[in-house]
Amino acid sequence: MKKVILVADDSPSIRKFVSFALAMKGFEIISAADGMEALEKLPDKQISLVITDLNMPNLDGFELIKSMRSNDQFKDIPIIILSSLAGSQEIQKGMEIGANSYLIKPFDPKRIVYEVSKYLN
Repeated sequence: MKKVILVADDSPSIRKFVSFALAMKGFEIISAADGMEALEKLPDKQISLVITDLNMPNLDGFELIKSMRSNDQFKDIPIIILSSLAGSQEIQKGMEIGANSYLIKPFDPKRIVYEVSKYLN
């Protein structure tokens, strides 16, 4: 069965780019335009991993991660932050609230595939 990855980013082009890179590796991709939509889609399928931006409308990536980590059903799903926020404070905060990896935009699709493969094999 295909592993399902939820990609939450308010940029349609980033969602497409990430989805394409991972779909080529055989993953099923579900997209969300913000954290709120991501939370709504989480229960729909057996999500194996979440890739989230931090700066999104309605519910940002930090709040999405906090919500997932405080929910028994989703607390163990690996989370990769994909953000243009490159400051050490953002990276530290992201890791402290429960992200497993932090990638900075712009990114190489090989790098994102590599990060995903660390959690899903």
